Amino acid sequence: MDKPVLRADARRNRAKVLAAAEEAFALDGLAVPLDEIARLAGVGAGTVYRHFPSKEALFQAVVLERLEQFAREARELLTAEDPGEAFFDFFKRVVKQASLNRALCDALAETTGLGFKASAGTDFRSALQALLTRAQAAGVVREDIDGEDLRALIAGCLAAERYSRPDRHLVRILIDGLRTLDSTCTLRNKK
Repeated sequence: MDKPVLRADARRNRAKVLAAAEEAFALDGLAVPLDEIARLAGVGAGTVYRHFPSKEALFQAVVLERLEQFAREARELLTAEDPGEAFFDFFKRVVKQASLNRALCDALAETTGLGFKASAGTDFRSALQALLTRAQAAGVVREDIDGEDLRALIAGCLAAERYSRPDRHLVRILIDGLRTLDSTCTLRNKK
């Protein structure tokens, strides 16, 4: 069934609500009240409820929009000249951006149960898997890692980012563990 086409003012209000919610959820996760999101968006609470029947629905919409963006970015990197660099740079970027956004961090770590249940989550996992497969074919990522391992490693990296001191390099250590022995030696020789 096709979604009804929204009027221009309704589309603008929905976009304002999503932008305000992204900002609020990034700071406070699901703890932020919907009334606060409405205030930040400059709309009434009724407008928020017309577009999103619950706070969880709004949260999921915000997270899914970001996951769709990650999936697009990953697909664009599938033609990068250096598959290893594309994979590792993307992996680090996802961890860094998610660590700064509590809502995304929670979704990627699946603490909310919302993050990977929709098609955007599937698209993100597929695109990440394709980057991984390409980097493995180039011989720079260990062969014994799969997409499910990556999901768990992202959650682990997010925990390391969230709970370690800023001057620590735990994420780099985790990422180095993904590299093949040959690529790790090559990386050390370049330093």
